[in-house]
Amino acid sequence: MIKWLDGAAIDQDVVVSTRIRVARNLSKYKFPLFMDPKEADGLTNDILDTMKDVLKDNYRFIRTRDLPSMDQEVFVEKHLISPNMIEHMDKSSFLLRDDEKATIMINEEDHLRIQTLFSGFNLEEGWRLCSLIDDLLDEKLDYAYDEKWGYLTSCPTNVGTGLRASVMLHLPCISMTGNINTIIEALRKIGLTARGLYGEGSEVTAYLYQISNQTTLGESEEEIIDKLNKVVHQIINRERSIRNYLKKEKNLEMEDRIYRSYGIISNSRILSSKEAMEHLSNIRLGWAMGILNHENFKDIMELMIDIQPANIQKNFGKDMNIKERDIARAKIIREFILDLEG
Repeated sequence: MIKWLDGAAIDQDVVVSTRIRVARNLSKYKFPLFMDPKEADGLTNDILDTMKDVLKDNYRFIRTRDLPSMDQEVFVEKHLISPNMIEHMDKSSFLLRDDEKATIMINEEDHLRIQTLFSGFNLEEGWRLCSLIDDLLDEKLDYAYDEKWGYLTSCPTNVGTGLRASVMLHLPCISMTGNINTIIEALRKIGLTARGLYGEGSEVTAYLYQISNQTTLGESEEEIIDKLNKVVHQIINRERSIRNYLKKEKNLEMEDRIYRSYGIISNSRILSSKEAMEHLSNIRLGWAMGILNHENFKDIMELMIDIQPANIQKNFGKDMNIKERDIARAKIIREFILDLEG
């Protein structure tokens, strides 16, 4: 199970998690795309030697190519590494902090991707930890930096601060009332964007959106995070406002939608990933609206991760075909519900 960490609880009815990531490169090496595996291993060893001196917390070092394919996917499903790490597994590796608050990815698209991951609305704490790790490494490593352009990165869209800050939001009421497209367009106009559960290029599922900055040049890290913070608060208020309207004007329809999902997941013997995610999204909405009152429904995101394909197979300790996973997924969810009711 993913280790969601204690975070800001005040907005947990809408906010799922906060992630901060900075991209950094070393001046004396080619970008990872142009490196062969031997050169990549040399850079990795240089970084590891440096980290021994500056990182005081406990980290586990993992070469991506040494992981079974199932374990690689588990790390992606938990948002601890990016899919790009698997695409370049002959070069990539990562350090994972024991509490899973931080991942330092090596030879992803850039030489270094420093990521922090927190549950709830934790932009300030996520940035504090990410910046601390970055500063410690900067003291020992020669970052590729230009006085005019800032940090130099493999992709031009990351040049400048190299910062991507994102907040994952559960926005069922905004979405089902048709307001989401207006919000996405408004975000685009101010240099922010909305992506799916697994970031760029991923499909939006279960009404989960990652709201993040799109521009990294021309603004400081603090300005980027402050803007994201203000906009996320506005979206939270909008989701709550529509939720209150639906509860007042369409309460019976909302109860029907939520209890139908509760009945299905409580009794199903076969569930696809998409169907399960849709019903669990409704369950989370039911908890947020006060229709379903069990306290553990607030942690439904943990269950959403546990029922992803690789996590299911890891949990059962074997490779499975699609039908076997769908049967196992239904079983995991039924047992979750039984534990609540027991």
